[in-house]
Amino acid sequence: MAFRTANKTGPTQVPRRPQTRQAVTFEMVASLAPTEARSERMTATYGFEPVDAAALRETTEEHVGLIARELQANLDEKALAIFLQRVVGSFVAGAYGAAQFYSTKRSDALALGSKLLNDACDEDRDGVAGFESKTERAYRFAAEMGVQAYALMVAAEGAVSAYAHITGEAWKPYEAPLPAVPTTQRRSEAAMRAALED
Repeated sequence: MAFRTANKTGPTQVPRRPQTRQAVTFEMVASLAPTEARSERMTATYGFEPVDAAALRETTEEHVGLIARELQANLDEKALAIFLQRVVGSFVAGAYGAAQFYSTKRSDALALGSKLLNDACDEDRDGVAGFESKTERAYRFAAEMGVQAYALMVAAEGAVSAYAHITGEAWKPYEAPLPAVPTTQRRSEAAMRAALED
């Protein structure tokens, strides 16, 4: 009768790589959010409140500038730039989240409305008189999310513009430095040092 011996060394642990989040750029937002022309088409088609892009962009830029002016007395240039980088990053990240959501809902709505891609054939029929069909509701919801994503993109654009005006540099998202990977020599030195310490 054969007996299996237990592994006394325990499970082998595979070192985990640190997870790094992709830095969100304004270009990533613009690639997903609707354009001004599409936003206007959606507001006209569904009767939504149109986005006053120029006013929204200008107001956001002005408010970021006001915050910077108030803080200039207490922060040096570098500290102010770091703070503003993160403030602008919040605008861009918020707009990116909305643009991603819009992009998903738009794809879902278009797929639902396509007879070739739609397995539930009943969805191709008209809804009950006086009520929207599921496809129409999906179109409307996607359009509403699109207008919101466009508005947030415009606000983010104003914040990015304010950063450039205040600091004199183009805004870039913050990227955490990668942790240094210890070399074999450093690990060896650390082990030797540990042997000598109390």
